[in-house]
This record gives sequence, C-alpha cells and structure tokens, in this order.
Amino acid sequence: MALIRSVDGRAPEALAGPWRLALTPPGACAGPGDLGGITDWIPAHVPGTAASALTAAGRWTETAPTPIHDRDVWYRTRLAGPGPVRLRFEGLATLAEVWLDGAPLLSARTMFEPHAVEAELGAESDLALCFRALRPALDRPAKRGRWRPRMITPGSLRHMRTSALGFMPGWCPEIDLVGPYRPITVEAVRPGLASADLRATLDGDTGRLAARLRIEGRAGAAVLLCDGRETPLSEIAPGLFAGELVLPGVAPWWPHTHGAPHLHRVEARVDGALVDLGRVGFRSLSLTRPFAEGLSLAVNSVPVFCRGANWTPPDLVGLSSDGTRTLLALAREAGMNMLRVPGTTLYPSTDFYDQCDELGILVWQDLMLANFDYPHDDPDFAAGLAREVTAFLDRTQTAPSLCVLCGGSEVWQQAAMLGAPRAVWADTFCETTLATLAAAQRPDLVVVPNSPSGGALPFSPRAGCTHYFGVGAYRRPLADARRAEVGFASECLAFANPPEPGTPGPVDPTDPAWAAGIPRDRGADWDFETVRDHYVGLLYGVDPAALRLDDPERYLELGRAAVAEVMEATFAEWRRPRSPTAGGLVLALRDLGPGAGWGVIDWRQQPKSAWYALKRAFRPVQVLLTDEGLDGLHLHVLNETADIRALTVTLTFADCGGRVAARAERGVTLGARAALTLTSAELLGRFFDATDSYRFGPRIHDVAHACLTGADGGIMAESFHFPGPRPIAQGAIGLRAEPVMTESGPALRIATERLALGVQIQAPGARPADTGFHLAPGTARLIAFPGRTRLPRGSVRAINSSESAEFGHDI
Repeated sequence: MALIRSVDGRAPEALAGPWRLALTPPGACAGPGDLGGITDWIPAHVPGTAASALTAAGRWTETAPTPIHDRDVWYRTRLAGPGPVRLRFEGLATLAEVWLDGAPLLSARTMFEPHAVEAELGAESDLALCFRALRPALDRPAKRGRWRPRMITPGSLRHMRTSALGFMPGWCPEIDLVGPYRPITVEAVRPGLASADLRATLDGDTGRLAARLRIEGRAGAAVLLCDGRETPLSEIAPGLFAGELVLPGVAPWWPHTHGAPHLHRVEARVDGALVDLGRVGFRSLSLTRPFAEGLSLAVNSVPVFCRGANWTPPDLVGLSSDGTRTLLALAREAGMNMLRVPGTTLYPSTDFYDQCDELGILVWQDLMLANFDYPHDDPDFAAGLAREVTAFLDRTQTAPSLCVLCGGSEVWQQAAMLGAPRAVWADTFCETTLATLAAAQRPDLVVVPNSPSGGALPFSPRAGCTHYFGVGAYRRPLADARRAEVGFASECLAFANPPEPGTPGPVDPTDPAWAAGIPRDRGADWDFETVRDHYVGLLYGVDPAALRLDDPERYLELGRAAVAEVMEATFAEWRRPRSPTAGGLVLALRDLGPGAGWGVIDWRQQPKSAWYALKRAFRPVQVLLTDEGLDGLHLHVLNETADIRALTVTLTFADCGGRVAARAERGVTLGARAALTLTSAELLGRFFDATDSYRFGPRIHDVAHACLTGADGGIMAESFHFPGPRPIAQGAIGLRAEPVMTESGPALRIATERLALGVQIQAPGARPADTGFHLAPGTARLIAFPGRTRLPRGSVRAINSSESAEFGHDI
C-alpha cells in the first residue's frame, strides 16, 4: 500500500519509549504479571534489538558476541490514552508475545510478517513484549528435511521464519537477532483514508496510475493528483473509490546508468483535504529472451546490463537502517545499477526501497528462504509464507526500483548438488504459487523461482540465473568467464577482499585474528583467501604462501591488485557487445565483520580495492579490450546513456619504458544506448601481433592501452591488456604526484615515465575518487578527493615501483 498520512497531516506515532529491557530464563515468566521480582532492567531503543540495548549498557560486544537465543527477552513501555487505537508491529524477531494492560494482544512466530491490532487504551496503559528463547525451540525434535545444508545450522531452522544471519559459521558473525527490530507505531482510529492501492505503469511514453482508495466514514468526493494533473475517482462500493489517471509524456523512471530516476508525488483530495500518498515512478519491465536462455532485463524497452552486488544489512547488531544511505551512495558511485537482497538475510526496511527509487538502483529481492528443504506441505507454514509475501509486496507496491522477486537462495541448488532429481528440488511454491501472488499485487515484476535456477540443473551457467564461481572459488582461468557463456550471474566473484591499508582491525595475515575474518565453506579444505592467492600466483608469478610469511605487506598489496584485475577482466568479457551475459552481481557489497571478507566495502563502510575496480568496470560510457587471439584485440566502446557521444579512441602498444610499437587514433560518434566494436587491425590499418599469438619474432610491446576521451578532451575511460606476464619487479618508474586546482576543486595529478601497475593512493582520513589503477608510460591522471575542499596529505606508489611520491595540501 502507498504511504498514507492522515488528512490532518499526522503520520502514525512511533513508540520510541522510554522502553526497558530485561532478560529472564526461558519460560520463567509466563506473562507480565510475573515480572514483579525482576529488577535488572536496562534502557532499550525501539526499533532495535536486545544486542543493541545490551551493547549500549556495556554488557555485550560485537567483537566477542555472547548468546541471546538461550533467554527470554522482555520489553516494556507505557502508552498515553485514552481511546481506540491501531497498534502496528512492523517486525518482531522472532517468537513474540504481546500484552496490553496484562491482557494478551498478539502472538507471532515469524520475523518477517508485520501485524496490526486494534485496541482500547486507558488513560495510561502498559505494553509488554516477550521474545521467547529461540534455542529451546530449535532444540526440540522436529521432522527432518530430505536434505540438510552444511552452510546453515541447525537443520531445525527450516521450520522457523527467522533470518539465517547468525546461523552461518564461516560466513557471518554469530550474532543473535532478537527484539522489535522494526518500528512499533500507534495511531488513533478515526474516519478518513484507511488504505490506498496504487499501480503505476508505463505504456510507451504514457504513464497510467490506477488507484483504489478505502475511506472510513462518509466521503462525498475523491480526486487523484499526480504530475500536475488530476482525475476524479468513482465510488464503486461504499467507501471504495477507484479510477485511473492517464499521463501522456510523463517523465519515466530509469536505472541511473541509463537515465534519470524520475519520481512523481501522488496525492488524493478527499472532500477538499489533501492526503499525501508518497511517490511513484513510471517504468516498464520485460525480458529480452526466454528465462531458460538466461535472464535478461529491459527497462522501458531498453536492454540493461545489470551489475552490482549482493546486499547485506548495514547494522548487524541493531538491524537499524543507519548507514543505508552511505552504502547505497557508494553503490551508485561505483556504477552499480542493481542490488540483490539474498535469502540468507532479511527484508530491508521500506526506507531502503525509497532510497533505491531516488538513486535509480534496481532491486532483486529474494524471499527469506535459503538452502533448506522447507515444509511447504505444512498448511500453517504455507499460509504464513503467503502472508509474508503479500505483506512485502503490499509495502513495496509503489517502488519502481523493485524489479525481480525470487523464491530464495540456493534451495534448488542445494538439493540438486546432493544428487536429488528435479521432482524433489523444484517445489511448487517457488515454481508456481509465487508468480500467482506477485501477479495479484505487482504484475510488473519478473518472478524467478530460485537463485540459481533455469537449466537442467539449477546452477547451469548458461540458463536462467546462476551463481557463477568458475572465476573465483573454483579457480578456473580468466578465460572461463567467456567459455562458461554465463546468462546472468546473481552471485559471482567471491574473494577474501583485503581492506585498505590503515583500516582498523587485524592487519597481519599471519595473525590468527586475521584468519577469523576469512569467509569459508563449512567442510571445505580451502577458504576464500586460498582463492585470492590462486589468482595472485596466476597473474604475478609469485608464491603467495612464501610471500605471506616473508613480506606480509607485499602479500596484501598483490592480493588487493589481483582481486581488482580479476573483477575488471571478468566484467570486460561480460559487457562486450557479443557476450550472452546480461548481468553480474558480486558477493558481496559490504563485510559483516572486520577482516578480509567478501565485501567490496569493509564493515566500517570504507571502499576496498575491489570497489574501485568495479567503479572502473561499471562505467556507463566505457572502453574495453578483449583478447581475440589470432584476430588481435577487440576494442569495445559502450554508451549506455541517453545522449549521443562524440568520442575519440586511442590505442597504443608500448613497452614498459614507453617506446611505442604501434599507435592509432579515431574519432567516433556513438548514439544513445549504443555500442561499437573495432579490431586492432581496423584501427591500425595494418598487421600487428597485438595478442602475441603469431610469434613470428620477439614480442615488442608489454602493454596495450585504450583511452576514450570526450569532446572536451577529458579522459572518460581506459582499458589495458598485457600480452605476457605482468612486469611487477619493483624499480624506479618516475612516478610523480603534484597538487593542482581544477574547476571542481583540488586534485592530485599523478604522472609516470614508465608503466605503473596498480597505482595506490594512501591518504589517511580521505578517500580518493580512484586508486589501484594502471598508468600507461608517459601518461597522467587527475584524481579528486570527494567532499574535500583541501587536498589531504598522503603518498602514491605502484606495485612495480620501488619509490613513492609524497603529497600534501599545498593549495
């Protein structure tokens, strides 16, 4: 439903407190009447969790979490009355009981379903909530599933509607999530607009806004307003008004990589009083090919290469939305246009979708189902899951960012990998029921039965959507990114990504504390640092195990560089015009704890080398180089924007010292949302062994450098190809850094005489716009520091440089 404010402009009042919290042994207090002897109460914040309250009281720490699921958790507050009210509980984790003035009001057994209860308040009322201990419930005997995953434990979680967070050893910290983690609100029951059902669609360039308003009490007239236009609504039943507002030429909503994410305010005028119904975006969504051939989305009839990451909560302790805007802004800055909320986490708050709407970021939403054989044949479980889905679609009804609704994470894959036939793993709920539920409320969504799914086996890389770890966990060569013919990777490229130098937390890779932050699959004899080390050896020809012991700093330096190179190379293959790949979402956006986790952003919300690499790989206006063997290099120019671009492409082949072996330049005009592929032979107009494939003589170049400049001469994108081993031997390369003033503010001009690999900018307390990039011989780049009015102090070095260049705030 649309967000509704009452006619007098007041929103439902959040019960912010004062709240108190107490812990008791399981079952020690049957109800609030038994709490008289409990004296150890501490202040609590709602929305929040027991962990966040205990942390504030100095009784619990995120770095050394202690169990909470083994106790009952009580919350209590006072409500001012009197009168009839509607109490809304947006999220209770997990086995919750609620009393008002000692009388039972609500009993809930799911973390994911909101509840609304009407009640009568006295002059002052007592509201008590008890979250029963989850551990005893998990320990009770229950029907076993047909398969049992190793990743999530215990197996009895398949019967509980709670998050897998905290139950995945090796994947995330073991933090117990308990409490009213979403708002509890109270609103007076009075006549007025009770609910609003809004459907925004786009047909060509015409927007259509259908509305159904439920009004309590008598109403003479209702009018729908949007985009400066309005239409009267008809009363089709007592208190139910409906109609459609047609909006020719309305500005559509786009993912930010392809256009502006236009949003439009919607209001209703009920008997002359305006009611704010929030905002909508007008967009269409369709498939460009059958799902079985690989998921591929078109927004407003334009194919979109979806790229981004898997979302993790910004606050694993309190489950608050603090930090959401920072993470989403970093995702957008990196060029991400899609985020997936995996079934191992929890449904984000409505604010998350509001911000994705504003920022132009598409959202793939899994149901909170992961890996288990869920009891869909249990009528209570099935009915509860249907209510959960309906409630989610209800509160995200007007979100144009929501585009994919998926039946969960690795449920089908888990069973298939254990050898089960399709009749076992393809459950009816995800295969058919989910689509029916979505069609009733959000017929515009693309429904995916599971992630992964779509082929003869659910993890087939070519069909549907896949979790592709060929390059990555399975340590395949970089060429596998093309050979696998990936259709759509809803998970990919998982590495133990080292945080940037100077990040608080474990810094020595030989320290046991460092190992605690490395993700791993339970039962595997390897972890994701092993995966990263494989590509360090492959790319740089070193022994990472020996380097780790002999020079830990160099070991991490090459680890950061390797992750960046692998991500850029993989997405270059996937984004080339002839690629069958229509999207890739890395695992994951943010770390859940300190150390070298999967996140491209660390747990303190600071970007890592992988984030900078993706920012380069995801540019909407892009140049890419791909190795086509005997056909030389192919240079691909992409323009995903709505503007025609006048560009210049330069391709240079040189040795490390800058001696040019071949060079070509060409002006190109690229239409809106268009792409162009040129071969090195076309550009040079002659034969040149660009990929060192013919080998008629000694190779005379070490690097190929493609540079794309705009009409103003500014560099828009660069791409590099190395026909042989990357020259990482450290020496003097003539690296320089000097402060300059640009029209946008202070910046750093970094130049090099010789080839500079993995140029790193270290500036404590400041974040550069880019770092970890290559510099071709004799070239320079201007690097800004977002949000800074004065250049910070720091240093610049490259992984093949024996020198560093210092800089300070001289301007």
